[in-house]
Amino acid sequence: IYQMEFTQICPKSGYVEHNADEIYQTVLECIKNVIINASIEPEEIDSIAITNQRETTVVWDRNTGIPVYHAIVWQSRQSDEICQRLKDAGREDIIRKKTGLLLDPYFSATKLVWIFENVPGVKDKALNGELMFGTIDSWLVYKLSGGKRHITDVTNASRTLLYNIYEQCWDQELLELFGIPDSMLPEVVSSSEVYCCTAPYHFYNHEVPIAAMIGDQQAALFG
Repeated sequence: IYQMEFTQICPKSGYVEHNADEIYQTVLECIKNVIINASIEPEEIDSIAITNQRETTVVWDRNTGIPVYHAIVWQSRQSDEICQRLKDAGREDIIRKKTGLLLDPYFSATKLVWIFENVPGVKDKALNGELMFGTIDSWLVYKLSGGKRHITDVTNASRTLLYNIYEQCWDQELLELFGIPDSMLPEVVSSSEVYCCTAPYHFYNHEVPIAAMIGDQQAALFG
C-alpha cells in the first residue's frame, strides 16, 4: 500500500480545484512505490483498477493531452450561478427526469459550462472538436494508456447531468441544453472489463491491463 497527497487549490471561497497533471504524477509515483515495496516485477501485476471521486471535471486538448484548466473538484460551488440560471429557465425537471439528479454545482455538466464561460477560447475549441472531457477515471485511463482510450464507466457517467440513466446513453437533449458537443465525451463502458493496457513506459517496458473503473461510493459498496 502506498498513498500520496496532492495540492488543494482554492482560488476563491467555495472554489476547489486540483492540478490534473499532479494527480497523474502522484499515481505514477504510487505505482512505482507499490512495486518497490512489494518486491515484485511488473510482469507479476495481473491488472489495474481505478476508483475516483466521481464528479471532478477535467478538460484537455485532444492533440497535446494538456488540460485547459485545473480539474474542478466535486465539492466546488463555483457553478452556483449557472445552476440558478437553468432553474430560473425551468430546466430542472427535465434534467431530474432523465438523470435522476438535482440541478446542483456538485455534478460535472455545470462545471464544464463554467470552464466554457470563464477560460478564453475553450468553448470555440470544444465546438471545433479539439477538446476532451472526463472525470478523473477518464483522465487517468487516457494518460496511463498513452492516449489510446477515452472512456468512462457508467457509475461516473451517471453523475455528470448528461447521462440518461433509463436509455443508458449520453442524452442529446441535455447536451444541447448545456451547450456541450458530444465530440468531447468519453465512450461509456462497464465498470469491469479489460479496456486496454498501459503504455509500456509506465511499468518498465511492460504492458499491464486496465480492467476496472468505478466511482468511489460504488467501489466501497462492492468492497
